[in-house]
Amino acid sequence: MTSDLSRSDAVREAALAAVPAALADLGALVRIPSVAFAGFDRAPVERSAAAVKSLLDGLGIFDRVEVRSAVVPGTGERGMPAVLATRAARRGRPTILLYAHHDVQPVGDESRWQSPPFEPTVRGGRLYGRGAADDKAGIMAHVGALRALTEVLGHDFDLGVNLFIEGEEEAGSRSFAAFLSENADALRADVIVVADSGNWDAATPALTVSLRGNARFTMTVRTLDHASHSGMFGGAVPDAMMATVRLLATLWDDDGAVAVHGLAERDAVTPDYAEETLRDEAGLPEGVRPIGRGTILSRIWNKPSITVTGIDAPSVVNASNTLTPEVRVVVSVRVAPGQPASEAYAAVEAHLRAHAPFGAQLEFSDVDCGDAFLVDADGWAVASARSALEAGYGVAPVDIGVGGSIPFIADLLREFPGAQILVTGVEDPHSMAHSPNESLHLDTFRHALVSEALLLESLDARTV
Repeated sequence: MTSDLSRSDAVREAALAAVPAALADLGALVRIPSVAFAGFDRAPVERSAAAVKSLLDGLGIFDRVEVRSAVVPGTGERGMPAVLATRAARRGRPTILLYAHHDVQPVGDESRWQSPPFEPTVRGGRLYGRGAADDKAGIMAHVGALRALTEVLGHDFDLGVNLFIEGEEEAGSRSFAAFLSENADALRADVIVVADSGNWDAATPALTVSLRGNARFTMTVRTLDHASHSGMFGGAVPDAMMATVRLLATLWDDDGAVAVHGLAERDAVTPDYAEETLRDEAGLPEGVRPIGRGTILSRIWNKPSITVTGIDAPSVVNASNTLTPEVRVVVSVRVAPGQPASEAYAAVEAHLRAHAPFGAQLEFSDVDCGDAFLVDADGWAVASARSALEAGYGVAPVDIGVGGSIPFIADLLREFPGAQILVTGVEDPHSMAHSPNESLHLDTFRHALVSEALLLESLDARTV
């Protein structure tokens, strides 16, 4: 650092210098297969939490750093380990809570990966590996930014900083609300940065100002007491597969738009977004038409969608000439901002019960609802974030909606109603989070780390 550098310029230089070490540490985290889903080994998630704790201990700025967990309500089962770090504000400065998660999605079909999913691999300006983008890069953006801030300001800066690195976000954050309640005093903040979203593209930053809610459930369709020979009874007896296919088809109209009475839409302007961009970013082949009506982004950001994400039925290899007595499906409903998720779920359940063909028996279970999110775009923290993003990327940020859901944000709003929540991230449209060949765009990560460091520096100079 030279004497003629301003404080923010010095932080920028320190942040750029911090990127290589942050990427090396990210690679070490990616090597840990921290899948928190039921049926997977818990030990890697615990190892991942310990690795994150070590990184935070190494900063030397926190009053305490602990690995903690909370009980999943109604189960008696402890949730996955989270890492909690706290540092009290001084001299009237604000406190910022930095969120990310260290658990990852399952690998899926490993044959579809071009390199081993838990072996970080760089090619074409991207770092490939499960969790490289979602969301271990979010952790390292936080750590790298704090390293840069400490490099310039020393360990005695005034900003209050809390970190909450969750360990079960991909598995539904089942103990999140309990964890918040038990640790409310330690997590309380004026500003909350949730580093688990994306950007407009690899070069243009974004601030997420809306997220759809979600309602996920399992439906069992039953038409027979037992399996029967399809030749003996086919044509007179409805099998569960036939009933399920016909029932699910009622959820959409001929354009592929949701056809469920009671699901709301949000009326909001969206930026221009071409069908060619959709095809490129989503992997939509030529000849396959987009679904829905209205602008493409209104369909993704502001309207409901319904997806069948899983089905239990006889597999092709086990197919026999049998009438299937029972079929189970998992249905995922994305809920427009402004509508409570429980209300949307009730509408979908009522629709399915009303349209069950041939008197098929329906059973609903494993219902999981999370409300949508709309940010207050007029807060001072939003203005600070926009300035930091523009300075870090060299491009003005875009306010975006996201078609996905981060249900725990509703828990944050409920527990900390006075906090300003900023939803940011390091992903770009080609990160392929949750899919094979997940990757992090290295330049995007560099810009994100610099932006966060500049935001922290500006907040350290602000009096609440």
